[in-house]
Amino acid sequence: MLERVGLSHRLQHYPRHLSGGEQQRVALARAFVIQPGILFADEPTGNLDPHSGRQIIDLLFQLNAEEATALVLVTHDNELASRCDAIYRLVDGKLVGARA
Repeated sequence: MLERVGLSHRLQHYPRHLSGGEQQRVALARAFVIQPGILFADEPTGNLDPHSGRQIIDLLFQLNAEEATALVLVTHDNELASRCDAIYRLVDGKLVGARA
C-alpha cells in the first residue's frame, strides 16, 4: 500500500522525518490496507498547504474508487464537497439540505 501512495522509498523513515503530505499519505495507506467497507475522513487536508492538499484529495478519491469503499468525508471546503456524490450539511446540530 505504501507503494500505491508513492512512499515505498520512505519505508525506513520515522514520522518526524516525513513532511505533512507524506504523513497524510501514510495515513491513507494505513486506512486502506485493511480494506474497510466505510472510511471516515474528518478534514483530511486541514493541516496541509493547498498543493499537498489537492494531491491528498486526488489520492483519497483514487483509492476510494479502486477499493470500492464508502467514503464519509467531513469538510468545510465547498470545492472539496462538490467532488462527492452526495452532500449533507449540518446546521445547528441538524442535518439539512441534502444533495444526492
